Amino acid sequence: MTKNATAWLILLASAVLEAVWATALGLSDGFSQALPTAVFAVTATLSMAGLGIAVKSIPLGTAYAVWVGIGAALTVGWAMATGVEPASPLKLLFIAGIVGCAAGLKLLPQDR
Repeated sequence: MTKNATAWLILLASAVLEAVWATALGLSDGFSQALPTAVFAVTATLSMAGLGIAVKSIPLGTAYAVWVGIGAALTVGWAMATGVEPASPLKLLFIAGIVGCAAGLKLLPQDR
């Protein structure tokens, strides 16, 4: 596996962890619940570390946009799947747009 491919895998894993820490943050009730607070702390640290590693090979703007976009889409998707947030066709369309834009950034040639 190439260094660039590894960086993209690390970035995607970090984006998944972003969704986990965002969900845990919501469940922590202002950091008053021990388990969600611990999950938040661990996954936020790992997510940021992964982003930091990924930007050694992927331009920062691209990496950050993908990290935030995928993390946000997964967070909203999980909230809809668990009934915390209502789903709608338009909401699903816009989430698909976020994911599509993140994928598009991966497909662009790198100037680095």
